[in-house]
Amino acid sequence: MRKHLLTSLLIIFLTGLTMNGQAGLRPRGDVNRDWTVNVSDINALIDSIFHDAKYHALYSYDADVNGDQDINISDLNAIIGAILGDSLPPMPTFSGTLPVLYINTEGHRNIDSKEKENYLQAQWWLDAMDIEGYESIGSPEQPLGMVIKGRGNYTWENFAKRSFRIKLDTKQPLMGMKSNRHFCLMAHADDHLAKLKNTVGFELSRRIGLAYTPAQKPVEVVLNGQYIGLYFITEKIRVEKNRVNIEEQADMETDPYRITGGWLLELNDFDGEVIMIQEHYMDPWDWDDMLCFLAVSPEALSRQQKNYIENFLTQANIAIQSDDLNSTEWEKYIDLDALVKYYIVGEIMDDFEHFAGSCFMHKHRGDSTKLIFGPVWDFGNSFTREAHYGPDSVGHFIYEPITFIHPHWIGEIAKFPHFQQAVRDCWKQFYGSGFKGMELDQFIDNFVNYIKPANKTDVARWPDYSIDYQKQEFKRMIHAKIDWLQSQWGTTIPDQN
Repeated sequence: MRKHLLTSLLIIFLTGLTMNGQAGLRPRGDVNRDWTVNVSDINALIDSIFHDAKYHALYSYDADVNGDQDINISDLNAIIGAILGDSLPPMPTFSGTLPVLYINTEGHRNIDSKEKENYLQAQWWLDAMDIEGYESIGSPEQPLGMVIKGRGNYTWENFAKRSFRIKLDTKQPLMGMKSNRHFCLMAHADDHLAKLKNTVGFELSRRIGLAYTPAQKPVEVVLNGQYIGLYFITEKIRVEKNRVNIEEQADMETDPYRITGGWLLELNDFDGEVIMIQEHYMDPWDWDDMLCFLAVSPEALSRQQKNYIENFLTQANIAIQSDDLNSTEWEKYIDLDALVKYYIVGEIMDDFEHFAGSCFMHKHRGDSTKLIFGPVWDFGNSFTREAHYGPDSVGHFIYEPITFIHPHWIGEIAKFPHFQQAVRDCWKQFYGSGFKGMELDQFIDNFVNYIKPANKTDVARWPDYSIDYQKQEFKRMIHAKIDWLQSQWGTTIPDQN
């Protein structure tokens, strides 16, 4: 093989041929990422093969020249053939129907970590593509700075198309959203329902009146000269005036009054500054019975802060576990109005993880302030219970324990008649208003039609199912769930005795 390689290299060297890529996009076969296909790419590919390089769908299009999802000798032959005049399979590219976000990491390094200490320096610009309602920011000649890293838990480990967190050097009104530095690039690789899960879930949250719902906008992304598909620029949940508008609390605060708020917490199982409480006080070794709260803000807790919030959450949990169905003690700790709205959105979206993962809540400063559920965030597990329930999967409440994910608190709270009545009252108003004039089917159709060309190019990059079939499936399930909820909540509360 070495003799064949050396002969090929000599031929290429003598010809001196190169293939140039289009502006902003690298050509297939540009293994060393210098925007041309030449002898250097052959050397880089040989080195990769000898070092047993592994294929990765997000980053290996440059080296996987023949598109067989492997890096081997056939790719080398393909590059040699291309330099000598053979054609290569075309690289997937953007549709041109959405703005395009270009990101080039320093040294064109792959983003292979989601840890804070592994942010990569990068340059970026946004090309609005002359699309009405959007403005370009920066340019290839005058890019702006950012840092970028991976994000996600299950999706980061289990999907080739990954999400990222970006932090801009300066505040910018990306895609017309409120000017800020902190955003997420969401791949929604787990959304096989026409990218409608977060889109509809967020819209329901806005219409039902939760205090803040993250904005998101579809965009096409080119990373290090490689088109990586349809993404959603999404506001990151954080304490700010235009996001979670609570008093910001300093890390390691000790003042007795200031430690009462503001708090931004996430109910999830994460590494970090975690407050752990046993929920039902049964088996102390049962992980499903542990409430794990991540302190999103403040991030680093003093002993006083940790003691305060741990005691507050423990007292709330004790009140929620009360056997007295007429007790309203838990409402001293939980804002009823926000909880009801948050819960209804989760039920409409049939999101069984709504009170288990990515469940955010916040608290203003003051001893008498309560936990306010929200903002909503991740609807990736919406309408995914057919494996457990079959076709009747939407005919169940989200807190019914049928999956490996254990919903916290809501199953206990749902037993209180006062909560049930509040849910029915809110549902009657929200449902009766047509979800505040949402016109659900029209909203779904408009969104799918808007992203359809970009979704088509995304499918070329990440093979998937028909977006029209996905849309019909989503409509079928959400309408079935709404009809079932109306059958449950459109009547009076049954006698508890």
